[in-house]
Amino acid sequence: MRRLTRFIATLLLILMPAGALAAPTCQTRDGDVIKCGVSGAMPVGWTLPPEEYAAHHPDAENTDPNQLLKAIGLVALMLTFILALPDFDGRNDRDWIKQDKDDRRR
Repeated sequence: MRRLTRFIATLLLILMPAGALAAPTCQTRDGDVIKCGVSGAMPVGWTLPPEEYAAHHPDAENTDPNQLLKAIGLVALMLTFILALPDFDGRNDRDWIKQDKDDRRR
């Protein structure tokens, strides 16, 4: 019974790690993220209302569909290049290119 209890306790400790805690972040009067305790930082938990944030950051809401399409195309192009690479795992002799001194015995 003790072995089972120890096993379950160990299993719980391994499977349920504690979450990492991070320091809180604060915002400036403009809604930008800043380290708490420095000059210009608002109190912890304070957030700028959405209307004022939109007034301070006019381009945050406007996303150009062309930029999104370009980004998707770039990712697709990179994946295409990766797919075009030849299969290589290094296990077969034909995967390796012979060099000048490979025929010489050691």
